[in-house]
Amino acid sequence: MEIISIIGMIAALILLSYLVMKGVNIFIVAISCSLVVALTGGLGAYESLKVNYMSGFVGFIQGNFLIFLAGALMGKAYEITNGAKAVAKFIINKLGKNLAVISVPVATGALTYGGIAGFVIVFAIFPIALEIFREADIPRRFIPVSLIFGCCTFSGLGPGSPQVANVVLINALGTTLMAGAVVGFIAAAVILVLGLFMLVKMVNKAKANGEHFVAKPMDKFNDEVELPNGLVALIPLLVTIITINIKINGATLIPVEFGVTGGAVLAYILLRKYVQDNTPLMDHIGGGVRNAITSVSNTSSVVGFGAVVQGAVGFPVVVDAMLSIPGPDLIAIALATTVIAGVCGSGSGGLGIAAPILQPIFNARGVTSEILHRTMAVASSGLDTLPHNGFVVTVLNGVCNESHKDAYMPVFWMTVVTPLLTTALTIVLFTLFPHWP
Repeated sequence: MEIISIIGMIAALILLSYLVMKGVNIFIVAISCSLVVALTGGLGAYESLKVNYMSGFVGFIQGNFLIFLAGALMGKAYEITNGAKAVAKFIINKLGKNLAVISVPVATGALTYGGIAGFVIVFAIFPIALEIFREADIPRRFIPVSLIFGCCTFSGLGPGSPQVANVVLINALGTTLMAGAVVGFIAAAVILVLGLFMLVKMVNKAKANGEHFVAKPMDKFNDEVELPNGLVALIPLLVTIITINIKINGATLIPVEFGVTGGAVLAYILLRKYVQDNTPLMDHIGGGVRNAITSVSNTSSVVGFGAVVQGAVGFPVVVDAMLSIPGPDLIAIALATTVIAGVCGSGSGGLGIAAPILQPIFNARGVTSEILHRTMAVASSGLDTLPHNGFVVTVLNGVCNESHKDAYMPVFWMTVVTPLLTTALTIVLFTLFPHWP
């Protein structure tokens, strides 16, 4: 029965990837694939959906909706005031045309590290990226990887970042955003440098092969709007990062969700004169709430699938196999995390499932929650950006109008291979220096 269950899980994952890439609604896909896992994994069809699926779905929303909401409100504030565009243009202009190829991922990462939701950032920066890539004659197909790399790697896993993956772990493990800070900063820096090196090499190779920037019919340029001062627009992001990481007597002074929401309010106050339309503020807030509901629901739909997988008879066999791998415990932690994140097609969704499973096992083996936190954060950013990842599909097809065939391989190298290599480095560093803060 276990073998049939494992085959069913693999088949469901393949089906999940295929259907998402074909553009089928994520809820339909997740529920259909959950039924495949249930029918092959010794679970009743109705019970697997009513109990397993919905428990995972509702549990993730309960634990993480507030941070999705806070990030959406921050994103809405930066969207309506053009603050995101101002920060992006400021960073891009400072780097200059010669460094145009790295300017977009750096700007995207800076905004993400400040707490703005990724789905807002990509819409704000894409028009700027079009202008920059056209001026520098960089092939258009590298825009998606620049955005996805900036949103999904170093900026989300880095210590102090209020992005969802970090917050999922502090809620699940009882840690802080700065858990495993020294190794975490090293890992984020390595991913950034290695990823940018790969991007420059890939772009240079493409240019050497005769590729150029070729606009698509839907591209629009010269979107002239009055923008805030870039340095002023950076202030709320910096204030957010600082305030949510202040501790008094070892306890965090301001909860992450409140800190990010406060940053959104500060952004609106500082930049409100740059709002371009007459839409009432409460309507904008309502739009932010709807964005948060959509985003957390999409993630939760896949977490529900993971919960069904977790209940299948073959799941303990797979977990035991991963946890029994010879060598340091951190190898098993990293492998289990990245596999579960890959199955879910979501780093934060995978962490929501993996953290409660792994914490009691490895705390009992002597692995601290702080080391567990940072190792899992880095590992979760590997296989989560496989082709079926919802954010990847949205950026490639929905925002940039690029196909997986043309634009996904750079995404794979920079957001899958680079984090996996850095995960290995993280394991080595924590093994050699387990007492680093």
